[in-house]
Amino acid sequence: MRINERVRAPEVRVIDSDGKQLGIMRPSAALQLAEEKNLDLVEVAPGAKPPVCRLMNFGKYQYEQAKRDKQARKAQKQVEVKEVRMRPKTGEHDTAVRLRQARKFLESGAKVKVRVRFRGREIRHPEVAKEILEDFAKELADVGEVEIRPNLEGRSLLMILAPLRT
Repeated sequence: MRINERVRAPEVRVIDSDGKQLGIMRPSAALQLAEEKNLDLVEVAPGAKPPVCRLMNFGKYQYEQAKRDKQARKAQKQVEVKEVRMRPKTGEHDTAVRLRQARKFLESGAKVKVRVRFRGREIRHPEVAKEILEDFAKELADVGEVEIRPNLEGRSLLMILAPLRT
């Protein structure tokens, strides 16, 4: 925060741009010193007694801070969630294809949302879909673990698998 005429403290502790303490002085004297050095007077610790101000190029500081934030965001790992959809009457071969897809997703580090969608009266037998999901989880136990157990969401049964931590 830049210091301006609204500072009510009678004195402030001033730190030079090199980190050297210049001592305690009146805010007007500190502002004059900042103008002479062509820098900004920035209040860094308003709660301290007396408040601490620093002489710095505030625009350059903001620019460098934005660069650091951008670099930190770039370093973060975004977890992808891929979805595999089936039905209670999905055939054996089709289920094997879905298993291969899910295995590939888990090995690449993505989470897998496995959804068994019900149509019509199929919803009366959720135990069939639960069994399908449990078999799915057993088959993928070597590359993934169940993060969210199968639960009913609307007209579909959902389970989320996460890659194993290494």
